[in-house]
Amino acid sequence: QVQLVESGGGLVQAGASLRLSCAASGSTFSSSVIGWFRQAPGNEREFVAAVSRGGGFTEYADSVKGRFTISRDNAKNTVYLQMNSLKPEDTAVYYCAAAMGVSAATMGRQRGIDSWGQGTQVTVSS
Repeated sequence: QVQLVESGGGLVQAGASLRLSCAASGSTFSSSVIGWFRQAPGNEREFVAAVSRGGGFTEYADSVKGRFTISRDNAKNTVYLQMNSLKPEDTAVYYCAAAMGVSAATMGRQRGIDSWGQGTQVTVSS
């Protein structure tokens, strides 16, 4: 199983950018679809983005399309989430997750996920 550690969160103003990183350890990283999810206080956890095992296919939630970009570097066992044009409604704890038995297109269903990171806080002020 892969272990995940997120980093890169912080406090920024609306319109700014942040890049989150998800560093993985374990032998199954390159065999895993990796996704980003977020949870704001009082809300359910929601899907943000996912990237296929080779990095060639990506999937995004409608709320972040055109602003966020997910990518992965299998040589570094790391997945990134570049977040541009941040809005106050993007404020949440962001988690990365790994799954071997799903596709990037279906990871948003939050089924079959093998590992979760501990989360990193992103706060966007207006």
